[in-house]
Amino acid sequence: MTFKTLTTEFSVCGQLTEDDLARAAAAGFTTIICNRPDGEEAGQPDASAIAAAAAQHGLGFAHIPVTTGNIADADVARMGDVLADANGPVLAYCRSGTRAAMLWALASAGSRPAADILGAASAAGYDLAGLRARLSVQRSAPKHSARCFDIVVVGGGSGGIAAAASLLKRRPSLSVAIIDPALEHFYQPGWTLVGAGVFRSEETRRPMASVIPDRATWINRAVTGFAPEANEVQLEDGSTVSYGVLIAAPGIVLDFEAIPGLSKTLGRNGVTCNYRFDTAPYTYELARRLRGGRALFTQPAMPIKCAGAPQKAMYLSCDIWREAGTLADTEVEFHLAGAALFGVADYVPALMEYVQRYGIGLNFGSTLVAVDGPRGIATFTRNDADGQTVRYEREFDMLHAVPPQRAPEFVRRSPLADASGFIEVDPATLRHARYANVFALGDAINTTNAKTAAATRKQAPIVAVNALAVLEGREPAPLYDGYGSCPLTVERGKIVLAEFGYGGKLAPTFPKWVLDGTRPTRKAWLLKAAMLPPIYWHGMLKGREWLVSPEM
Repeated sequence: MTFKTLTTEFSVCGQLTEDDLARAAAAGFTTIICNRPDGEEAGQPDASAIAAAAAQHGLGFAHIPVTTGNIADADVARMGDVLADANGPVLAYCRSGTRAAMLWALASAGSRPAADILGAASAAGYDLAGLRARLSVQRSAPKHSARCFDIVVVGGGSGGIAAAASLLKRRPSLSVAIIDPALEHFYQPGWTLVGAGVFRSEETRRPMASVIPDRATWINRAVTGFAPEANEVQLEDGSTVSYGVLIAAPGIVLDFEAIPGLSKTLGRNGVTCNYRFDTAPYTYELARRLRGGRALFTQPAMPIKCAGAPQKAMYLSCDIWREAGTLADTEVEFHLAGAALFGVADYVPALMEYVQRYGIGLNFGSTLVAVDGPRGIATFTRNDADGQTVRYEREFDMLHAVPPQRAPEFVRRSPLADASGFIEVDPATLRHARYANVFALGDAINTTNAKTAAATRKQAPIVAVNALAVLEGREPAPLYDGYGSCPLTVERGKIVLAEFGYGGKLAPTFPKWVLDGTRPTRKAWLLKAAMLPPIYWHGMLKGREWLVSPEM
């Protein structure tokens, strides 16, 4: 293991083993910091084992586990405390050393210029340029300070960025803040195609700093609460941010922990999920190497984001097996908690053709409740003929598991939430039902539309125009019709393009003679694979409202 020096007192490396600790002690290190969560990959030594071995060599040890896109101020503060308390050189490790370098950089921001920090990291082989904005914030923003903006946007996902871009396109003089703790932004609709080997995962990821609109202020912090009566947002460091108008777009939480055994086996033992950047490539790996056996695909109860995604993973995997000549040897089952293959009946006939073509067994009312990855067993519940809930097990060689989903905890316990935990808005104006200067969009709202990027793309300019109206003392005018789109990839090269609004009313973008969305077409595939990614990066996130300009 190579120890990479950032300063005379701090070095980083990849995963340490117990054998590496003797060498670390001999090199003069006095403290070991583990910045890696336990169970991240198979064969990884637990932090407790490294701590015990470190103690045998007289080394101090601290465990500060973080993930790249979610380094909180509390993690940075603890890193700073450990560095300050160390009585000699410190060696920190994670999988590659990157997270350890990032935590050191953020913890050092108060005492070193950003250029020096980034230069030291670069000399050690770590490009931390994406941290530049946060390093400035860490250095200059005092804790517990109040800041005030015309409009505060909570969430740096597709909805928050698009809404902020639309606002600043209309009125560049606005003071707009975007609050989000993540350092990376993802094009999540692309993960379905990553799981089929069509896209590379890196094509779906960019630094957060690169998508923040030029005239917006990025507050790289986590939100812990809303105080709408005081027009304030509360942050993790105890500070508050004040607003004239609030736009909430905090997204949705995939609750992997709600299914016992799922988290610790995800990404190995044949268990995967296209809803995550790190496991979508594993879906393709599993589909390529499976040569018969049983493949299970699951879909939880609504609401979930992109309700077609669970079956898209299934169809694309089946297409890989069809091409490889192994589909006949593969038993494919789709376990749905609901009672219908798709919520809009007009698209079901085309989907059923592929269900029959691939020989898929449909199991309605079947909910995944536990996973035993090492044994290859998934446990489900369903109601029997007497209405009693029964449990049953299915062995698998591949399991694409989609967990239940919920609003973020800080939303659920806030005054903005309804009884379901989602933000309560008027379904047409997207203004909050009780707070006139609060709007929301995206996956965290309680409307009945599909939770898709296409829905958010339509919502963002509507929210922008209505927020400006309220800021000027006028009533909201543009109305959202519930539009959402779900490109159902039924095979590589063909898509059923589902487009619909509230109540399942069809809402096609193109005339039927141009593109019939109820049938699988090559045109729809080209739209998703070739056109939608650049529309997302260079249109939606830049405030360009092609085909979605608000109608009064």
